[in-house]
Amino acid sequence: MSIHIAAKLGDIAETVLLPGDPRRAKYIAENMLEEAKCYSTTRNMYGFTGKYKGKRISVQGTGMGIPSMSIYANELLVSYGVKTLVRVGSCGCIQPNLKIGDLVLAMTASTDSNINKIRFSGMDYSPCADFGLLNKAYETALESNIEVNVGGILTSDTFYYDDPDDWKIWAKFGILALEMETTGLYTLAAKYSAKALSILTVSDDLINKKAASTEQRETSFTNMIRLALDTVT
Repeated sequence: MSIHIAAKLGDIAETVLLPGDPRRAKYIAENMLEEAKCYSTTRNMYGFTGKYKGKRISVQGTGMGIPSMSIYANELLVSYGVKTLVRVGSCGCIQPNLKIGDLVLAMTASTDSNINKIRFSGMDYSPCADFGLLNKAYETALESNIEVNVGGILTSDTFYYDDPDDWKIWAKFGILALEMETTGLYTLAAKYSAKALSILTVSDDLINKKAASTEQRETSFTNMIRLALDTVT
């Protein structure tokens, strides 16, 4: 039993979906999984295990930011033997061809965090998605007529920037979108020889200053969730 998840051994499947919002975890369990059972409510960060198309799958909330993601990913990998982790989260787009509701497959995750500089003694580490998962998600999206955008994202430690135009340097170098967790996830998956992928829905348009509602963020990212589930089954 781990400190923050506090589930029993065997309660969690080898494949786990990771929404940041615990209420999205609850929504996925109640609407997408069969025979879903709650294995954790510690700190109100819900975790459930159920079945999708006959395969046992878990869904675990992670909270916001690299530190919170890293706590849950680390415990899933080390304490519960999880092999495949797929983040299903939101992001803010910074390219003009993207809009609210679009899907992004995060091939790489740049960051303004120092977490890996600390880990690698000041050197840069470039975390990336598992290619097999990335390729499967892309092919599954094509088969399902779901449009996806593949490329690099930025995992940031900051949500409310002092300079509202800070994102423009990243956009200039082709970064598709901003979020707050993927660098932590990809790094830990690499460390523990697991597979990881972030599938993201655009919830904010930084260029046009538009945003999805709270309710939309919790419940309306159906294409992303279906794509994630179909990818891992």
